[in-house]
Formats: sequence, C-alpha cells, structure tokens
Amino acid sequence: MKMNAKVLAPLAVVTALGLGTVAPHAQTPAQKVGFVDVAQVLAAQPAGKELNELQKKANAELGELDKQVKAIDAKGTAATAAEKDKRATLVSTIQAKAKAYDTQMTQLQPKITAAEKAADTAVSSVAKANGYSVVMDRNVAANSGLVIYAEDNTDLTAAAIKALK
Repeated sequence: MKMNAKVLAPLAVVTALGLGTVAPHAQTPAQKVGFVDVAQVLAAQPAGKELNELQKKANAELGELDKQVKAIDAKGTAATAAEKDKRATLVSTIQAKAKAYDTQMTQLQPKITAAEKAADTAVSSVAKANGYSVVMDRNVAANSGLVIYAEDNTDLTAAAIKALK
C-alpha cells in the first residue's frame, strides 16, 4: 500500500501536535499576589496627614468660593453689574488662593517623597517576609477593573503601616 505525500503531511502535523501536548511541562510555582491601600499607608505618616489636611482645607475654602461663582453664572444674563463684579473678584480670589495652596503643596513635596519611599520600603519588606511576589495598589486595581475580587487575607495594608513604625 502506497501513501502519497498529500495524505502523510496532514497526518504528520496532527501527530506532532498530539505528541507535543502529552510531553511533560515544567510548572511554575504559584505566585502570591497581595494588595495595599497606598493612600492609607501614606496617610499614616506625618507628611501624609499634613497633605490630607491641606487638601481638605483647600477643597473646603475653594469649593465655597466656587459655589458662589456658579450661583452667579446660573443667573446668566439676568445677573446685575454688581454680581458680575463680585464674580470677577471671586474668580481672582480663587486663583490667588489656589496658587497659595499649590505653593504650600510644593513645599511639602520633599516630605511626601520621603513618605513615599518609606511606604515602598515597608511594603517591600512585608511582601518579602510573607512570600508575596506581586503587590498591587488596592484602589488602582479595583478602580481599573484589573481585579474584581480578592480575599481579605491578601491585604497587606495594616502590616505595611505597622512596619513603618
């Protein structure tokens, strides 16, 4: 019985693929993935607390001024000349205060950078000590849809905060 090349070629490919799937493969060990709420770790440090307080103060003050501007804007062409002048004053006040807050935040930057480095060191040491090979920011992972579910025992936030002290 004589088989021609047209029959043997597909048969050889199928056989090769079949044998390739039964060959033993090296399995990679399981990777432990952990999560840290980085904002909480930063807020646990003095520089983080200072930054949060400054941001809250700025948001409250600038938010109130912005409400007043929006109230005048809502009147549209019905706004009086006095209200338009008040609006211009409010806008310049908002800009001046925003610039002052930006300056204060810029002055805090060296402290924030040091706090970030301390947080990174704490997270790394906790992760290594507990056998984690990957640690992700819990908020980024959740908000991006990258991670939909994670068990509570994968949260390293409390341990990282403890390692800071």
